[in-house]
Amino acid sequence: MLLASTSTALAQPSPARDAADEKARQIVNALTLDEKVPQLLNVAPAIPRLGIPAYNWWTESLHGAIGAVPTTNFPEPIGLAATFDAPLIKNVAATISTEVRALHSLGRATGHLGRIGTGLDTWSPNINIFRDPRWGRGQETYGEDPFLTARIGVAFIQGMQGDNPDLPDVVATPKHYAVHSGPEPTRHTDNIFATKRDLEDTYLPAFRAAIVEGKAGSIMCAYNRVDGQPACASDMLLKEYLRGAWGFTGYVVSDCDAVVDIYEHHKYAPDVSTGVATSLKSGVDSECHNGTVAGRTDLGDRYKESLKRGYIGMGDIDTALVRLFSARYRNGDLPGLTARRPNATPVSAIGTQEHQALALTTAEKSMVLLKNDGVLPLRPGVKIAVVGPLADATRVLRGNYSSSKSAPPISVADGLRQAMPGSAITVIPFSPSITDGDLVPGSALQTPDGKPGLRAQYYNAVGDKNYAAKPVLTRVEDSLLSRASEFKQISNKHKIVWSGYLIAPETGLYRLALTGVKGSVSLNGKPVVSATDYSRWAEPLKLSEVPMRKGDRYAISLEGESSVSASPAIFWKRISDNTERDLAAGTKDADVVVAVVGLTSDLEGEEMPVKVEGFDGGDKTTLDLPADQRAFLEKAKALGKPLVVIVMNGSAVDLSWAKDNASAILEAWYPGQSGGLAAGNILSGRVNPAGRLPVTFYRSVADLPPFTDYGMDGRTYRYFKGKPVYPFGYGLSYTSFAYGPLRIEPVNGALENGLTVVTDITNTGAREGEEVSQLYISPPGFEGAPRTALRGFQRASLQPGERRTIRFTLSARDMSFVTNEGERQLIPGSYRLSIGPGQPDSGVPTQSTTYAIAKTVDLPK
Repeated sequence: MLLASTSTALAQPSPARDAADEKARQIVNALTLDEKVPQLLNVAPAIPRLGIPAYNWWTESLHGAIGAVPTTNFPEPIGLAATFDAPLIKNVAATISTEVRALHSLGRATGHLGRIGTGLDTWSPNINIFRDPRWGRGQETYGEDPFLTARIGVAFIQGMQGDNPDLPDVVATPKHYAVHSGPEPTRHTDNIFATKRDLEDTYLPAFRAAIVEGKAGSIMCAYNRVDGQPACASDMLLKEYLRGAWGFTGYVVSDCDAVVDIYEHHKYAPDVSTGVATSLKSGVDSECHNGTVAGRTDLGDRYKESLKRGYIGMGDIDTALVRLFSARYRNGDLPGLTARRPNATPVSAIGTQEHQALALTTAEKSMVLLKNDGVLPLRPGVKIAVVGPLADATRVLRGNYSSSKSAPPISVADGLRQAMPGSAITVIPFSPSITDGDLVPGSALQTPDGKPGLRAQYYNAVGDKNYAAKPVLTRVEDSLLSRASEFKQISNKHKIVWSGYLIAPETGLYRLALTGVKGSVSLNGKPVVSATDYSRWAEPLKLSEVPMRKGDRYAISLEGESSVSASPAIFWKRISDNTERDLAAGTKDADVVVAVVGLTSDLEGEEMPVKVEGFDGGDKTTLDLPADQRAFLEKAKALGKPLVVIVMNGSAVDLSWAKDNASAILEAWYPGQSGGLAAGNILSGRVNPAGRLPVTFYRSVADLPPFTDYGMDGRTYRYFKGKPVYPFGYGLSYTSFAYGPLRIEPVNGALENGLTVVTDITNTGAREGEEVSQLYISPPGFEGAPRTALRGFQRASLQPGERRTIRFTLSARDMSFVTNEGERQLIPGSYRLSIGPGQPDSGVPTQSTTYAIAKTVDLPK
């Protein structure tokens, strides 16, 4: 028996889509070839004679909009997944969507519509499966489980696009399609062979859900090859699945330089002309090319040459352009659709109090309490020593793919001060560390005439290499940043000169570094830190130790240019020259020690020029915390005081020592702008934690298959046969919950229609709390079967003593599994269904029942 496909939903007639397509065809028919080919790139230039403004398809908003002005910074996606709260993530995405639209309004007002971060589309969410904890970009994903990823991904897409996907508020672009999860250093040449089972069971379900259920209007293809073909030229991915089985009618965008990889790195095509032809004919409509960042305008010539050679036809170009212009009509960038409300989202809609409050709430809901021997919540008036390299850190909060222009970040130390004003809180500096470097705040800066901030002078370009002698704009900025995109009179190509002073708030030893600028910071005419060349994107900080005295004025003389990829910044970190001495003195009167440790997205991230112990090219080579942190934790434990460990990271790390030695462990991820306050609220008991792990926390990479092996056997909770330190789905609370027996009933009397599951949950503790109820199905032992698999989750708040009935309705697809041959089916046999606060057989109390499937039912791709 074969259940009917639901993928035809996207292909149903839509008056709005049809009208947009027709208007797009009219534009395309009116264009010359010279006007057409530049529109195939991510920077689409204006067409003045038709009244079409410039458009840049490159817009990022993975966990917050990235643009010209300060925006709201939410937790890194791995933290969003840890909420196990799809309605919350839909709300987060809707909030980000509002800010993306407001950035577009700003671009229209200033005329800077060709710049990154001004479009009404976004290259989010990242729904790749975090199959291996070594992958540096796993922090951008929703974890290791296809079901959780699909549900959070669909929620994000629906929040971003709004209620009508044919007239989206902002077009969502799930990425990176597909079978893409590291290693980072070899992603441009990797040829990945995945089994049919792993494709259907692990790597494609979230993308299918994003297209079929979420109705995403776009999708981004990946760098790597899959079964020999580049992902951006894959017949299987782009034709068989995407436009075939899933009925996708939107547009495809390449990852940046993924089309270049086709001919330069994969050598799949012999030259440029055949390379661009291969991607275009495979269905890639918009090519992201990193050359556009430097202002290249000749990239369309490659398509003209391919057309001249006969590798592509005009129809191939026109098909792509109709899809692109249709999207611009439907998202409101181009006016003319009667059903489309004009976008009038004001810039004032960015960073509102409501948005700031949601960022805090989301951070609180993302954090996972892993251990608590009773020390938490901390009692009022307790004396706290906050230690570790990240105790007062702020840069770590943002994670990667985030804007440095976000609300003032709140460190853990400051968060504890706000959450526990009656407690004595002492911050103890750490020794020099690979995690060092926070943006110097505006409070430490002073203009040449003594005002807060820095003087910034903006000079427009004159020709290719020179700049005007006089600034077009001089203003005071609150920190070392460029606000050029906010002003119409500043051209896209410009330079900025900053001047003023850096003033240390207290005497001590500091580490300083510059990025994205040339010049120096000097004392009495002698540079204490300087840069003669612009730093590269994601280049490790070059920190210099500088003894600084409170009140001394360090002269700032720096300049930057608009074409530099690294953001202009001064970083610093106050450090200790004798950690043992300072630790002993600072904790002498403390009642509890709070150690804030972990990683940063400057160590784990996207293809970065980083190679230090434990990290290589953006990926990790070990699950260990950095060596200095491990040694420090042992010294903190030896003090004999209760030790609370807060971990900030984007991936699983080995917490076995902390599990055995700490009094409490709080997994905080990269929690966004208000992360320190969220941690303070949890430690103080103002907030009851309820986050759950979206990844398995292993002990060692020795427990895992090789990183380059994309086979799922031995990976993630579904196929891992060892004992994890902390399992997927795990998380504690300050209260307790109990579940009643399960009641199940087939939908309309037949299991192939789905299954309804009902149970009761009761808060049996003394305080209000949220519970994440998780439903797992453990299948019969067919070849290739997982141990168990998540198939439902709900997050609910209950008062002490409150009892509530919860209901799960499972579709046939939720109940299906994938055979070793790659067929998704309802497979005959006996199944165990479990509901509880975590996985069955993982040490948490669950309620279980069984059901049986009698006959095979095939499901569509």
